[in-house]
Amino acid sequence: MAFDFLTTKKNLPVLGVGLGLRRELAHETFNNADKIDWLELVPENYMDLGGMARERLEQANSAFPLVTHGVNLSIGSTDPLSETYLKSLKKLLDTIDAPWFSDHLCFTSIGGHYLHDLLPLPASKEAIQHVVKRIKIVQDYIERPLLLENISYYMNMPGSELTEVQFLSDVLEKADCGLLLDVNNVYVNSINHNFDPYKYLNALPIERTVQMHVAGHSHGEEMIIDTHGNPVIEPVFELLDYVLARVPVNAVMLERDQNYPEFSEILDELHQIRTIAANYQPRLANLKPGSTCASTSETEQASPSSEMTPDRDRDGHDADVIRMNSDTKRLVKRGARA
Repeated sequence: MAFDFLTTKKNLPVLGVGLGLRRELAHETFNNADKIDWLELVPENYMDLGGMARERLEQANSAFPLVTHGVNLSIGSTDPLSETYLKSLKKLLDTIDAPWFSDHLCFTSIGGHYLHDLLPLPASKEAIQHVVKRIKIVQDYIERPLLLENISYYMNMPGSELTEVQFLSDVLEKADCGLLLDVNNVYVNSINHNFDPYKYLNALPIERTVQMHVAGHSHGEEMIIDTHGNPVIEPVFELLDYVLARVPVNAVMLERDQNYPEFSEILDELHQIRTIAANYQPRLANLKPGSTCASTSETEQASPSSEMTPDRDRDGHDADVIRMNSDTKRLVKRGARA
């Protein structure tokens, strides 16, 4: 499936402001469908499954536009891409008519064994070549755009030659794929690795952003950790504001994967995201479930900026699938950096 990504992006639907579909929140999510534009689901929780999972998927598919955000693609692994996984994934994507698929720029398997963690790649030219080839294979197989998310990381991998933002940018441009920009991950990494998040955003090919994640984090002994288990803090909302003022995006999602609050608090955070989006991209902010999604070319959107200048100072995923493993927890606790 050969295509020019930036041209393709113009024809992708604008989904609005959405939420991750989590079993623990499903009842309240469905009961508040008038306040949520779309849902993101973890495909590994629904591929080839029946029972309650299938019923939940069918209910969601009847009420919301759906996209999927995977955790087991392992795009950076040296293990071969799993044809079985890709076949099941494509079947699900076709069933829900997902406009795109996203996963993480990481590896999650070694020697055929899944690690149940999102591990960073060495930021090297060799790794770029390896990942780019695999991205093209996946996009051809699933017949829709692939978005890669910038992950939170707690150590720099041995063998790195580039900064993380250089590595991510080169992968996106050489593979000609899209970006799922997680602004909480940007914030977490900026604190843990001591860099300016606005300069990071300026260095990205931000025009490739299709979807954004907004989430909360937790404080460890030495680092802050991307847990999706706390309210979103103001500096993360400010990063969202900074991006939406500068580039059109198709979807923004709130992630909450544990330590669930009253659902009214989740709705309040969704409303805050809408309020920010309304300042720059009204169509993104004002979609309602069931309405016909317009393409970015048909909506009032922010214009991409060729040069993003900082204008202010820097002040888990579905629990069924992935948790930070014990080795990573130990690294975080020590504040380890290779």
